[in-house]
Amino acid sequence: MRRVELEAVVRSTAPQDVFDQVVCFERYAALAPHVQSATVHEGPPGPTGRSSWELHFRSGLLRWTETERFDRAALRIEFRQDEGDFDEFSGVWRLAEDGGDCLVRFHADFDFGIPSLAGILDPIAERVIAGTIAWVLVGMFPRVDLLTGADLLSTTTPATTTPATT
Repeated sequence: MRRVELEAVVRSTAPQDVFDQVVCFERYAALAPHVQSATVHEGPPGPTGRSSWELHFRSGLLRWTETERFDRAALRIEFRQDEGDFDEFSGVWRLAEDGGDCLVRFHADFDFGIPSLAGILDPIAERVIAGTIAWVLVGMFPRVDLLTGADLLSTTTPATTTPATT
């Protein structure tokens, strides 16, 4: 199982406001170059949601449908793949107040279920997933400090992006 982690600080923004924006998955395709589409089937204000995703991955698309649990009071969003290209895929967003800022911690665990290709596919998927989260945060909020993964923004720019091949 491979883990993707990203930490960031959204400056001068309450965690509840960050939560309300992060759950707007339908915006991700406009914010992150790897996202081909994010279709929300069910979402807030209810406690659960369901969405379908397509990310540019190598020379094709990585697809899955997931179920989400939204806990605004705990500032937590959990997700788990129901069907798709991963053998297993799940993760969580955790938000916390940090002196007038919002600390964002994201992690996802995934496994393609193909051990012989893990050395090739896993690092690419890790970079695409982490890069997507970095682009989303930087696109949604005016002042974001990436504590991990700042290099993810330097290799691809939204204005010049073509589907990822690495």
